[in-house]
Amino acid sequence: MSTVSASAVKAFRARTGLPLMDCKKALQAAGGDEDKAIELLRKEGQKLADKRADRETAFGRFGQCLGLDRTACAMVELLCESAPVTQNDEFIQLANDLATALANSQGVSTADELLDLDSPSMPGTTLRTQKEDLFNRIREVFNVGRMIRVAGSCGGYTHNAGTVAGVLLHVEGGTDEAAKDISMHIAAMKPAALSADDLDQDMIDKERQILRAAALAEGKPENIVDKMVDGRMRSFFAERTLLQQPFVKDDKQTVEQYAKSAAMVVKSYHHWILGEK
Repeated sequence: MSTVSASAVKAFRARTGLPLMDCKKALQAAGGDEDKAIELLRKEGQKLADKRADRETAFGRFGQCLGLDRTACAMVELLCESAPVTQNDEFIQLANDLATALANSQGVSTADELLDLDSPSMPGTTLRTQKEDLFNRIREVFNVGRMIRVAGSCGGYTHNAGTVAGVLLHVEGGTDEAAKDISMHIAAMKPAALSADDLDQDMIDKERQILRAAALAEGKPENIVDKMVDGRMRSFFAERTLLQQPFVKDDKQTVEQYAKSAAMVVKSYHHWILGEK
């Protein structure tokens, strides 16, 4: 094992961000060759990662690639072991790089396929290597969870305090600001579906039967019961469907009306809570 200078170790540590003694040992084993030392460190890091692979990853955040000027957008769930890591700039960058790479790709359907893509922020480096290098610096397990790619323009929103949530909103027209407003509404109000057409028909039929039985029990005449039920079903849909919910920033209009005022059509949305399946 060769001897390396303190200045060489210090410079190598600045390059890798790894513990000083790990840097020294790797440099010595590599005969002072930094590139070889980095490969040694990655191999050692992978061994440690394999040993820790079964650790629980209950924290994390959602990376997003958004924009009404884009032809495809994406959202990716990146999980880690502890809450402080979710605020780490490199962790945030990795999450967003995963989403950007997914949006810019075609035919990627698994986390392994995604990790084999080039990193958008680190040309010449795969996302897998970016993830492994970050593990070596932080020593926490990272797992890629859910991932979604939408062909079309999207807005979105992430909430990273308390309940961690991510919203990806597929729209046509409008503005990024309006799309974010509706995404924030989704995170707050948690609609069950986009519109009444997207709700489970059995649930709708059951609710209609319950309301009809209740109206008859109130002694309402048979000939007006159905009209009463129709009126009450409007409230049912307004509570559960995004487009009919009162808009949180102005409850005098529905979300659909707000979208129309912004010359925007809401096509679909994905609302995820961290860790849920």
